[in-house]
Amino acid sequence: MPHPPASHALLIATLIGQLAFGLLAMTICIPSMQQWGALFDASQAAVQLTFSGYVVAYGCLQLLYGPLSDRLGRKKVLMAGLSLAGLGSLLGALAPDLPTLTAARVLQGAGSAAGMVVGRAMVQDLFHGPERTRVMAWIGMAMGLCPPAATVLGGQLHVALGWQANFWVMTVLAVLLLAAAWYGLPAHEKPAGVQPHWLGAMLAAYARLAREPAFILYVLLLSMTTATFYTFLGGAPLVLGSYGVGPDRVGYYIMCVPLAYIAGNFATSRLVHRLGDRRMMQAGQAFTLSAIVLLLALGLAGVNTPLAFSLPLIFLGIGHGLLVPPALTGTVSLLPALAGSAAAVAGVMQQLLGAAGGYAVGLVRHDGAVNLGWLMLGFALSAATAQALLHRHARQAPARP
Repeated sequence: MPHPPASHALLIATLIGQLAFGLLAMTICIPSMQQWGALFDASQAAVQLTFSGYVVAYGCLQLLYGPLSDRLGRKKVLMAGLSLAGLGSLLGALAPDLPTLTAARVLQGAGSAAGMVVGRAMVQDLFHGPERTRVMAWIGMAMGLCPPAATVLGGQLHVALGWQANFWVMTVLAVLLLAAAWYGLPAHEKPAGVQPHWLGAMLAAYARLAREPAFILYVLLLSMTTATFYTFLGGAPLVLGSYGVGPDRVGYYIMCVPLAYIAGNFATSRLVHRLGDRRMMQAGQAFTLSAIVLLLALGLAGVNTPLAFSLPLIFLGIGHGLLVPPALTGTVSLLPALAGSAAAVAGVMQQLLGAAGGYAVGLVRHDGAVNLGWLMLGFALSAATAQALLHRHARQAPARP
C-alpha cells in the first residue's frame, strides 16, 4: 500500500543518508586495515585489494544503476542496492579469511553505488531551482564530514570491540536506511508506453548524454575538481612526512580541507538564492586557484612548514564547497528524464579521474609541497578551462523550450 510522503526535513535527511552510506562504508574500516595483514597472515598488497575492490565496484556499478533507476524507478533500484550492501556488510562481519573479506567488500561497494546515483537523481526529481542546489550543498556538507568522522569512529570501534564491529554497524545502518527508503521516499514514475530492453535503453541513454556538450563539460569540471582533491589526499602524507610530521599527526593537517569544504557548502546553501549557480561556481574556482597558487608561492619561496602547506588549502576546501553543489545540479538537470544516467556517468568519472590524480602523486618526488602543488594546479586549471567553456556554451546555446 502507498505510504505518505516524508516531511521536507525528513526527506532531505533520508537522501543524505542514502548518499553518505557509500562513503561511510568505504572509510570506516580503514583503521583496521593496518592489522588485517597480521590477523589474516597476508601481505599488505593483498589487504589493499579490499579497498581497491570496493572502489572499483562502487564506481563502475553506478553506470548500471543510473539507467536502471530511470527505467525501473528510483526506489526499487535503491532498495535493491541497499539490500546488496547490507549483505556484503554482513558477510564482512563474518569473514573467516582475507579472500572472503575482499569479496564481501566488493559486494558492499556494488550495493553502495546505488545510493550515490539514485540519491543525486532524486534530488533532481524532488527539488527545483535554487532549492535543488541548496539541497546539494547540504549533501556536500555531509559528504565532507563522512571520511574524517568514519575514520575516527572506525578506529574507536576497532579498539573497543574488534574490526568486525565496523561491519556490524554498516549492516545495521543498511537495514535502517532500507526502512527509511521504504517509508520515507516517494515512488518514481516510470516512463509510459512500451520500453526497449534495459541494455538498449542504457546504451541509448549514454549515447544521448554524449551528444550534449554542456553535460560533457559539467562532467569534466566535476572530475578534474575531484582529481585535484584526490591528488591532495594522495600527496599530503608524503609532503607532511618530509616536514617531520608522523602518521599520528597527519590527519590533523589533512582535516582542514574537508572541514573547509563543509563551510563552503554551508555558504552555498545560504547564498545560492541570491547569487545563482554561475556566480557561485566562479567564486569557487577563484578560491581554488588562489589556494594552489599561494601554496606554490610559499613552497618556491622556501617556506617549508606543515602550516605553510595546510593553511592555504583551507581556501581549496571552501572553493570546492562553493563549486561542486551547483556543478552537480547542472549535471543532473540538463536532461531530467536521464537524471539517473547522468548521475552515474558523473560518479564513475569522478572516481576514475580521482584515482588518476592519486596515482599521479607517485610519479614525482615530494621533498616539499612544490611538485604536489604543480600537479594540483594542472588538474585545477583543467577544471577551470571546462568551466569557462561551459559558460561560453551556455551564452551561445539557444534557450531550451
